[in-house]
Amino acid sequence: MPFRWTINPYRGCGHACVYCFARGTHSYLDLDTGLDFDSKIVVKVNAAELARKELSSPRWPGEHVAMGTNVDCYQRAEGRYRLMPGIITALRDARNPFSVLTKGTLLLRDLDLITEAAEVTHVGLNVSVGFTDADLSASVEPGTPAPQRRLDMVSAITGRGLRCGVLMGPILPFLSDSPAQLDQTVRQIADCGAASVTPVVLHLRPGAREWFCAWLRAHHPELAGSFRQLYGNGAYARRDYQQQISARVADLAARYGVGQGSPGASRGVKPPSPPRPGLAAPSAGAGASSPRPAASPGEGQLTLL
Repeated sequence: MPFRWTINPYRGCGHACVYCFARGTHSYLDLDTGLDFDSKIVVKVNAAELARKELSSPRWPGEHVAMGTNVDCYQRAEGRYRLMPGIITALRDARNPFSVLTKGTLLLRDLDLITEAAEVTHVGLNVSVGFTDADLSASVEPGTPAPQRRLDMVSAITGRGLRCGVLMGPILPFLSDSPAQLDQTVRQIADCGAASVTPVVLHLRPGAREWFCAWLRAHHPELAGSFRQLYGNGAYARRDYQQQISARVADLAARYGVGQGSPGASRGVKPPSPPRPGLAAPSAGAGASSPRPAASPGEGQLTLL
């Protein structure tokens, strides 16, 4: 992983994506990974206060902090609780590098603050847009802004002189992976000025697998056999399929010039040096952009309870 620390101000997510890899983490709280994950949201109301305390500790090594790696930090609950402005302010004041991955257009509310932070530290921004089919999005990710609204957010971010990548995930086998669908999605990603595109094929960990398969039986029962052949009993699609998708997206990105219309470089100063010798190294955290297992509770995170 490119980072070892995360801040997750929420547990559970109102975006209600049927495929969400983080569903399994709700079982840590003795809640189910289906409706409870969608509707019983844990809000860490003192997240900003504790983040500032951790960041000001003499033992804090100044490492990169990632947000949006488990559930979305700009989900609907953020509109009410407004935790992110305090967290970003604490990171800005500490000149601590950070990144945000989100589907939530609510990030635009904090764009001035993020721009200020980018003047003093490295800020990485990525928006998740797996496909541009609005009807499919309404079915599998019903609580999220429509794909076009997320692409418009990328345009707004790049319009402020900030680089913003697109996590093209998940790509849904047999639903959003046709040559025409991939072409349309990558072309629109290029048009919005994204700095990069990173394809991620759907992965079905325990918790997410059961919920997604229930959705599949209800909406596309004819595809159940095809999914079994592609995934077997595992969490990941066959390697040859993943490689094929990655190659197609790379070719399309080159064809449409992804990154050519984006700002030339991230604004901000050089990130802090690596940790000083003698400081204990935390475990690796979960990454929404990587098909690796989620961390156990408290593992590789700033502990915000």
